[in-house]
Amino acid sequence: MAFDATYLSCVAEEIRTRCEGAKIEKIYQPSRDTLIFQLRCQAGREKLLIAANPTAPRLHLTAASPENPPEPPMFCMFLRKHLLGARLSEITQTPMERCVHFVFDCTDEMGYPVRKRMVAELMGRTCNVYLLGPDGKILDCLRRVGLDESNRPALPGLSYQAPSPIEKQDPAALTQEDYVNLLRAEGADVLAQRLMDTLGGLSPLVTREAALYAAGDVDGRVGALDAEAAGEKLYLFFSEHLRHPKPWYYAAPDGTLKQFAFCPIREYGECAEAESFSALLDRFYTLRDRKDAMRQKSQALRKSVSNQVQRLRRKMAAQEKELTATYDRERLRQLGDILTANLHRIQKGQTKVLCQDFYDENMADVEIPLSPILSPQQNAAKFYKDYTRMKNAQKELTHQLDLGREECSYLESVLEELNRAQSEAELEEIRQELYAGGYVRMDGARKKMKQSKLPPMRFESTDGFPIYVGRNNRQNDELTFKLARKDDIWCHASKVHGSHVIISCGGRKPPDDTVTQAAQLAAYYAETGGGQNISVDVTTVKQVKKTPGGKPGMVIYHTYRTAIVNPYPDVRVDPLNAENK
Repeated sequence: MAFDATYLSCVAEEIRTRCEGAKIEKIYQPSRDTLIFQLRCQAGREKLLIAANPTAPRLHLTAASPENPPEPPMFCMFLRKHLLGARLSEITQTPMERCVHFVFDCTDEMGYPVRKRMVAELMGRTCNVYLLGPDGKILDCLRRVGLDESNRPALPGLSYQAPSPIEKQDPAALTQEDYVNLLRAEGADVLAQRLMDTLGGLSPLVTREAALYAAGDVDGRVGALDAEAAGEKLYLFFSEHLRHPKPWYYAAPDGTLKQFAFCPIREYGECAEAESFSALLDRFYTLRDRKDAMRQKSQALRKSVSNQVQRLRRKMAAQEKELTATYDRERLRQLGDILTANLHRIQKGQTKVLCQDFYDENMADVEIPLSPILSPQQNAAKFYKDYTRMKNAQKELTHQLDLGREECSYLESVLEELNRAQSEAELEEIRQELYAGGYVRMDGARKKMKQSKLPPMRFESTDGFPIYVGRNNRQNDELTFKLARKDDIWCHASKVHGSHVIISCGGRKPPDDTVTQAAQLAAYYAETGGGQNISVDVTTVKQVKKTPGGKPGMVIYHTYRTAIVNPYPDVRVDPLNAENK
């Protein structure tokens, strides 16, 4: 991704166009590093998001409404005190730096007009948001930095210190000759690195794209280039994309956004253009933040299930070792036969006996260990008894391993459900499923809590047929065996964990396009959702039977056909809204 100073300048221009002169109506702080300002603009209301998160700093307009804490943090209350009702009068950016200044027209405690400045610094580890008074002193900041912690302390009452100026060249100000001289000067031999070291406001992704355009390779070497020709191409590349930037992105085959920039991203293949710079950031980070939040909320469940899977695998490994030992039991019966044939040669108290092995084609001698406290007959009987015990053990161990594999498969399917969960309600359903199976405990308050039933995800094919997708194992069971009709079409990714997908036919035969789209959904909502050419089994609901005594979601079927599909390129579903489709 390329949230660099140049991309930020494009976002700032969008905010300036849509929000300059806007009035601040509300301020929220949904998380420690994130602020949201609700603005009333001439064309309507907008929400400005500032995330001073060192791992994902950003600033853009957003349509998302993240959940807020019950009590607003202190910095949020401080901003409300100073900025509610203020008008946004000016937006500027520090040259070639991810630092934006917002100037607000406010009133002080006495009702006199006053200007205050909010500075959003979005530079990695030093991310911070400052509120400055008219004299340039810090009123307060999101992250306070002590006098002994940095050469840029951030404490109320201190004068604000701007970041050190960028000691690099501005790519927008360079001429074609400047780019030629850049290539002829001393520096890194890799062109992308040379550009990164020399030019300011650009991310590594953008410099690689520039190298790809100028040298035909993201790893192109300066020494192998014609400086005049490559300099001309660099000038054309930066002139075009710095003067006329556009929001470009690269998405994986399943629709997940992977990279974004203000120039086309050709390094990874085909790219596309978004409607706006803010909308692209909002789509990219909202989905990622949702996944991160769900990952954190499901961490306890995930750890519990993972621990049980590991214990189960260790137990199965020990059982398989025991089972392997039972395969040599036939030799115990043979030794019992040999000992029985030589009872007359054995005296009680012997610890071993040497006998001829009539099971060996060469009739070689074999030494048989004996228990000195047992009679010859009892020693022979012990070999037969051990043989029988191992024979029975093989049957029981085989049965226990089958049960273990089934349970392990079930728990792995639960882990896959946790990966796909998109809401608290889905997590709660999975928790209830695990509680019913005896895998987790529930506190008293949660047991008494009445859980609303979550419906399956609903999609619609291009031919108008409803397609339902189960969110978890219990929902898979209900969807297949209670809600679906016997003549409905059932789809499931072949031999992997995933959702049951039902085409509600209503007595009609669905067209091939509808079946293909349902199969694409089954491929997406499965372990292999990020892959290509996924095998999906397709059959009617009446052919699907619940595994006798099996865990939720486990079924058997024998009559089916298999379709090879990619995860829904034809069923256009926005992952942000898929659960409500």
